[in-house]
Amino acid sequence: MNRQISLIGVPMDLGQNRRGVDMGPSAIRYAGVVERLKKLNYAIEDLGDIEIPNPGKRPEDKGLKNLHEVSEGNIRLTEIVDETVEKGHFPLVLGGDHSIAIGSLAGIAKHAESLGVIWYDAHGDLNTGETSPSGNIHGMPLAVSLGLGDEKLTQIGHYAPKIRPENIVIVGARSLDDGEKELIKEKGINVYTMHEVDRLGMTKVMNDTIQYLKDRTDHVHLSLDLDGLDPQDAPGVGTPVVGGLSFRESHLAMEMLAEADIITSAEFVEVNPILDEKNKTASVAVDLMGSLFGEKLL
Repeated sequence: MNRQISLIGVPMDLGQNRRGVDMGPSAIRYAGVVERLKKLNYAIEDLGDIEIPNPGKRPEDKGLKNLHEVSEGNIRLTEIVDETVEKGHFPLVLGGDHSIAIGSLAGIAKHAESLGVIWYDAHGDLNTGETSPSGNIHGMPLAVSLGLGDEKLTQIGHYAPKIRPENIVIVGARSLDDGEKELIKEKGINVYTMHEVDRLGMTKVMNDTIQYLKDRTDHVHLSLDLDGLDPQDAPGVGTPVVGGLSFRESHLAMEMLAEADIITSAEFVEVNPILDEKNKTASVAVDLMGSLFGEKLL
């Protein structure tokens, strides 16, 4: 794992309806992420939080909420992530809602010939303006990164697509819209729903994921939405779905990724302190980061 980490906070809460997730980066810092990673002998550069435009009073653009502001915020994130990778640092992005993955992937993908993505999430985030029931852009970043959707989003970074469908693995899915299901089948995207996790076990799911991506990619980005975990373990998220991945399963997944040493960038998103219990979800995020970056009991 790259020993130089740049922390990038993205206080974005415009990709969905519930306020508060903009305080996620602060909550994660408060939970001790810098101290935790320094103990593991990483050099940490905290770049602070990028500026997110205030929401205007514009009408919805093609049914997409806050399209202009989400686009502008992700353009800024793209530039910072690009600069971070350019100087040889590991970009660790702190969200913020999951719409920020648009900028993360746009900044990273230009440095990879074949970028792999592990999407650790209860949702597929494969909607477009045509299929989304809500118009919330945090349900669209994976589709956008495939080049599907509004050009204000797909053309961030001035190229599209950022990723190929065969280089994606979704882990923990349990809430998919009809349009997403059709797209998954059409594109042949690899998805481990909770049915597969329960049936196969997390060890096999991660072994298969790691081997699959090792064989076909040169970089792997981890996009971890805290709602991938069960709400009992991560209550402070905007769109909780019961029956999720356990705290222990998630630690195992991160430990296996650390051992495989394939992750070259990561983001942890959807921590909402307003909906949380004594900053529990932010603490879980930091615990999982510890495991991802090589923390061990012995």
